[in-house]
Amino acid sequence: MLGRSLFGLLAASLPLLVNAATSWKQVKVGGGGGFVPGIVFSTKTKGVAYARTDIGGLYKLNSDDTWTPLLDWVGNSNWHDWGVDALALDPTNSNKLYIAVGMYTNSWDPNNGSILSSSDSGSTWTEYALPFKVGGNMPGRGLGERLAVDPNLPTTLYFGARSGNGLWKSTNSGATWTQVTSFPSTGTYIQDPTYEYTADKVGLAWVTFDGSSSSSGSATKRIFVGVANVNSTSIYYTEDAGSTWAAVPGQPTTNNLPHKGVISPSEGLLYVTFNNNAGPYDGTTGSIQKYNIASKTWTNITPVSGSDLYFGFGGLAVDLQKPGTIMVAALNSWWPDGQIFRSTDSGATWTTLWSWASYPTMNKYYTYDVSLAPWISTVATDDTKQIGWMMECLVIDPFDSNHWLYGTGLTIYGGHDLLNWDSSHMVTLKSLADGIEETAVQALISPPVGPNLLSGLYDVHGFAHSSLDTAPSVPFTNPFYTSTVDLDWAGQATTNIVRGLYHTTNSGASFTAVTGFGATWSISTGAAKTTGGYPSVFAIGTYNSVVGVYRSDDQGSTWTRLDDAAHAFGAASANVVSGDQRIWGRVYVGTNGRGIFYGDDSSSSTSTTTSKTSTTSSSTTKTSSTSTSTTTSKTSSTTTTTTTSSKSSSTTTSSTTSKASSTTTTTTATGTGTACHYCQVRATHCRTCSRLL
Repeated sequence: MLGRSLFGLLAASLPLLVNAATSWKQVKVGGGGGFVPGIVFSTKTKGVAYARTDIGGLYKLNSDDTWTPLLDWVGNSNWHDWGVDALALDPTNSNKLYIAVGMYTNSWDPNNGSILSSSDSGSTWTEYALPFKVGGNMPGRGLGERLAVDPNLPTTLYFGARSGNGLWKSTNSGATWTQVTSFPSTGTYIQDPTYEYTADKVGLAWVTFDGSSSSSGSATKRIFVGVANVNSTSIYYTEDAGSTWAAVPGQPTTNNLPHKGVISPSEGLLYVTFNNNAGPYDGTTGSIQKYNIASKTWTNITPVSGSDLYFGFGGLAVDLQKPGTIMVAALNSWWPDGQIFRSTDSGATWTTLWSWASYPTMNKYYTYDVSLAPWISTVATDDTKQIGWMMECLVIDPFDSNHWLYGTGLTIYGGHDLLNWDSSHMVTLKSLADGIEETAVQALISPPVGPNLLSGLYDVHGFAHSSLDTAPSVPFTNPFYTSTVDLDWAGQATTNIVRGLYHTTNSGASFTAVTGFGATWSISTGAAKTTGGYPSVFAIGTYNSVVGVYRSDDQGSTWTRLDDAAHAFGAASANVVSGDQRIWGRVYVGTNGRGIFYGDDSSSSTSTTTSKTSTTSSSTTKTSSTSTSTTTSKTSSTTTTTTTSSKSSSTTTSSTTSKASSTTTTTTATGTGTACHYCQVRATHCRTCSRLL
């Protein structure tokens, strides 16, 4: 769409590489825009909480209800670390946390997973290799938590693995892991053996310590473990700190895949939510059960039955300040809305967040507030759902009975007036995901007139961004498409075409490679540096063997690298780039799971080089980005070359009984790593309501 040739002829020598400082912020969509499968509060320090996502990394809660991203240092080589399959906090030290990371357990991701450990609330991380894969974006990712810290001996952790790998234990704060060979089950449930994405064993579901069974300084004796089995034994326990294990007696054995297992310490009860599937999309029946640990007896406390029980159960919360108060989320009640149940008498009686008045009119016992992300109310104009779907995590602040949060397939809801549920039966239901940007961006354009940025997104349509720092009011709605995968505007010159990182001056009859570039996934032009000058060219690709975001202002003679250690953008092959047509130096980068970033040139260029840059590194300590705010979409590219992306792979190998090495060195393995979050993962689901087809 340029009025001149895209590139002039380049010299035979490699173009200069220029490093320039770029100021990065996020384009704010607000509201999250994706699935939040897990939220964990610290029981040690008030106000400390973290949220894990399936493709967008980890976030920390701030005192003003906003969230800060902690894994923006994840780049192309370790893109899979944005898939967080489990989260655990040290009950004795609120600064220390652990996450299990890895995106897929099938062939889409050739690398093993890792445990990331932080002792400073996520500012820096140490990575410990695991001898198996971890599935942060696999079926059953809302189960949990699979990772747990012993409250009496916090150097001891347990992790329930997928893919038939069983239960694992660390006695040195996650540095090394040994399989617990005495544990009797690895989980047999497979969601759908006919499709690669759903054909793996979901494995173990959760690990829960009963801290009252031991004293501080000694290993907790009683531990419960949920296993992804259906219609057979699915919950096991130990009374001797893991030396021997047995099935919990009397447990349900039908439709009994346990999604959550939470202990109410003051009651001596283990509450469990069951489903007939692993989720997060499915679930057509299930139950809520409580287990009296002392008497070893079960009680079915399911609040609905018969034809009203057309869903299973997922999210489960216990109010530590009010013994006997529990809350449970339906999984999945697709119509007319999701449902949340609350009991103040240990499940003897229940109240709900809505009820039928006279069909089809609903009594809603909440006020709905999406002011921080107003587009949420119009994202599906023909849909009745507000409470949400895929509700696998539900938590009550252990220090504040009024404060609650729950994750959905779209956002985090919650509020600060939960006790009103019991008095006036009316609470505030507010979108509280400000700072979480989890959209999967497919297209970005910056047209010469109108809004500076338009985005195309999976599942939430896309937006015209009249402001980059304010959440949009409405998405694209006329016409209504659930996902927007490409965007363009009508140009005035059609003879110039951008492809790969090649250039043409003859309407595409022939192309010449741009010297120094290898695999390139997205390219765009932007405003010229000088009035009437040649447009800037932006690329996401491999230059001198280094994957990054690059800009050239001189037809490819020199290139400036724009990304940095704190803004690495995940898998390059899944990202898109767009230059602003009116503001020189401004670039938009759309990611698969962390929304949209925009960068502005912030300093003079320095340190040119013509030598190839080494990509090796031996450090395993990662520094988190301190930037906050939200993102939205991705940049549009005209065409891209097909290539594979590399990612960091653990060098550790292990038999099922040997210790997993905690080596800090890594090797590089080649793999696609580009499995699209929705066009592959959700091919079996309706684009409109996400029901199984």
